[in-house]
Amino acid sequence: MRTRPVLVYDGDCGFCTGSVRLVARVVRPRCDAVPSQRADLAALGVAPERARHEALWVTPTGTVYGGAQAVAKLLLSAGGAWPVAGALLTLPPVRWAAHVVYRLVADNRRRLPGRTAGCALPADRTPPT
Repeated sequence: MRTRPVLVYDGDCGFCTGSVRLVARVVRPRCDAVPSQRADLAALGVAPERARHEALWVTPTGTVYGGAQAVAKLLLSAGGAWPVAGALLTLPPVRWAAHVVYRLVADNRRRLPGRTAGCALPADRTPPT
């Protein structure tokens, strides 16, 4: 049985990988970070489609939080003042705004610094240029 939460993220995305590395260095969350491509998603109770859609925080008991709420849980697990920021992200209307910002970033990650081909949206979801 796991004793630490697991952060599942897109390891094919340079922006995502760089963000996780920065967070590990600066925020120092108490978790194991695993790229979705290397994670045993079935053992974590996570559908591959969900892992492709958003970062996930999986508790040792198997509860899964996604997107902005995964970020909130990550911040809540850290030391210092970070848990205050994490707690704020769980409260409406901050929670709602965090969700919108998370989706905006996640849906446009192919345009952000550090992007790779893994960040690209499927052809049927790619906006016209």
